[in-house]
Amino acid sequence: MEFIGFVGFTLSFIAYVIFTFLLVAARNSQLLARWTIVSVLITTIASALAAAQIKLGFGLQWVLVADGFKVASWAILVLICNTELTSIRQLLSNFHIRQYVSIWGILMTVCWLATFLLDYSYEYIYLLFIVLNLWSLVLMEQLYRSADDQIRWAIWPLIIALASTSIFDFVMYAQATMVGAIDFDFWFSRGYIAVAVLPLLLVSTRRIKNGSVRIFVSRQVVFYSSILMMAGVYLLIMALAGYVINYIGGEWGSVVSIGFLILSGVVLVALLITESLRRKLKVFIAKNFFANRYEYREEWLNLIEKIETTSAESYYQMATSIMMSKLNAHTGALVKRNNDLHFDIKYSRGLKLTESFDLQLTFISQYCQQKGWIIDVEEFDVNPSMYQELNLDLDLCQSFGVRIIVPIFIGKAFYGLFLIGNVHDLKKLNWEDRDLLFAVSKQLGNFISLNEANDELAESKQFDAFNRMSAFLVHDLKNIQAQLALINTNAEKHRDNPAFVDDVFETVESATERLAKVLTQLRNKRVEKSKNSEIDLPQLLEKVVQQRNVEKPAVIIKEMAPAKLATNEEKLHSVLNHLIQNAQEASPDDSKVEISLKNNKNHIKILIADHGCGMSEDFIKHRLFKPFDTTKGNAGMGIGVYEAKQFIESIAGKIEVTSVENSGTTFCVTLPTRSSFNE
Repeated sequence: MEFIGFVGFTLSFIAYVIFTFLLVAARNSQLLARWTIVSVLITTIASALAAAQIKLGFGLQWVLVADGFKVASWAILVLICNTELTSIRQLLSNFHIRQYVSIWGILMTVCWLATFLLDYSYEYIYLLFIVLNLWSLVLMEQLYRSADDQIRWAIWPLIIALASTSIFDFVMYAQATMVGAIDFDFWFSRGYIAVAVLPLLLVSTRRIKNGSVRIFVSRQVVFYSSILMMAGVYLLIMALAGYVINYIGGEWGSVVSIGFLILSGVVLVALLITESLRRKLKVFIAKNFFANRYEYREEWLNLIEKIETTSAESYYQMATSIMMSKLNAHTGALVKRNNDLHFDIKYSRGLKLTESFDLQLTFISQYCQQKGWIIDVEEFDVNPSMYQELNLDLDLCQSFGVRIIVPIFIGKAFYGLFLIGNVHDLKKLNWEDRDLLFAVSKQLGNFISLNEANDELAESKQFDAFNRMSAFLVHDLKNIQAQLALINTNAEKHRDNPAFVDDVFETVESATERLAKVLTQLRNKRVEKSKNSEIDLPQLLEKVVQQRNVEKPAVIIKEMAPAKLATNEEKLHSVLNHLIQNAQEASPDDSKVEISLKNNKNHIKILIADHGCGMSEDFIKHRLFKPFDTTKGNAGMGIGVYEAKQFIESIAGKIEVTSVENSGTTFCVTLPTRSSFNE
């Protein structure tokens, strides 16, 4: 077995010598890199002494001294990872480094003196290494737990390597403390363990390139480190107790000792998972190790998570529930101020507020607007001078079960109040409680304001949609009125013409159908979707031209190619009618409007050309297709061309306009054929 141990320590010595050369060859001048070289050199020396001790047979104390320096060097390396030191001088003057070195030096001196004075009884040395390795584990746990993801990625191989050796040594020396001697089966394995963890050390030295790892120590880190320290101390005490039982127990000593240690482990696990113990420990740490009672970063993230994940019927209920949870309360309400005399209870759970409390709300809101303070009713009862100028009916508040009153501000504007009652485990609000509650109230106020703004925006959009629908319906009514007006205009001249009479009945029938459709849309508060049908475009255009030729200038068909299209006939008729009407209105009576229908393989083109006043490029770009923008004064609504563009684009078509001022305008309506859809 000694030969196996010698081989292990020798391999460790050779491996760490090579590692040292690699580190030196890297020529990294950072303090962390330099101290890594120091730690690796001390580990190399410790491995060499261990191998030599096996071969030469000298005292084990020299190897243990080297081990003491090795543990300290790696612990200091872990401490350096949490600093921004750049030189050895800064290292030596750093408070945490000096504190560790001082305590380490005192422990080493005291234990070695005790060993020397007690004729080299190594029990104190074993205890020394138990403490040093446990201390190293605590430092490594703090470093890893408080690091962010990027830093963890860089240091986790280092932590695993150092923690593995520390845990192994802790177990070995704990056993040695109980039986009074080192188990050399463990001892001879240490060289192989040192070699096994070396690749992890190499990986970390490659990942930590800038030589600096900055860590923030939070309450959680201190809490879990305290748990680890307590567990280590507890196990050490139980090990000593087991050793005493084994020593005085005679034949049954070993059995009782093992049973006692197993029972101790069960008790430890039970204590660690007990929520009350963990909560008390957190409170103790918060009171004695930190200036602030709350970890505001965690409180803020927790608040955001609750806002995102809490399910409730309304955002008022959600905000009230979150505020109640901060005070561990079971009753609460959210009251919105409408004015100084009227308040609106947006949500209430367990608090039945009546009109008799309105006057009290007035006094409270006026006070909160002036002072911005959180009101503790029980504190007001004990010390009213804390709330000067507050007119509070204490009996009334207590009868309604109100304990804490938290004002809600949105920006600098007062919004309302959180009324909280039935608060458990709360004796008195201190300044930290008030700061936290005010910050939570501020965030919840913004949350409520945002949701109220969303509700108003949604309502505004509904009104806007209804107004837009009404505008289009009025436009349809205007077209119907224009058709009926044409009948009256031509009635006196053509009333005896049978063809005119037939056209009149046809026009009235069409107008009646369109009016019925408009009334249906108004009742349903939405525009009904019309059904598509296959239409003959030349026939539709001739019908539109015939209707428009009752006005001047004349509309002529210049070119007409055969074409069919599946779309809404009524809508397309209205669009073409409006575009031709606009062309007539823009042209002098003695000119003409020309219509062309072209059909190729993929597209149908309808061109409407006039010789009127034309339009500027700026007008076409910024005003022509803008809804409710008209050049006709009260005679137009400004939605005809906009509606035409919307319809044409809805069937995958497009409208293009070319115009020259004082020369004329051409509208080109391009519509896709059925074959173009198939392709």
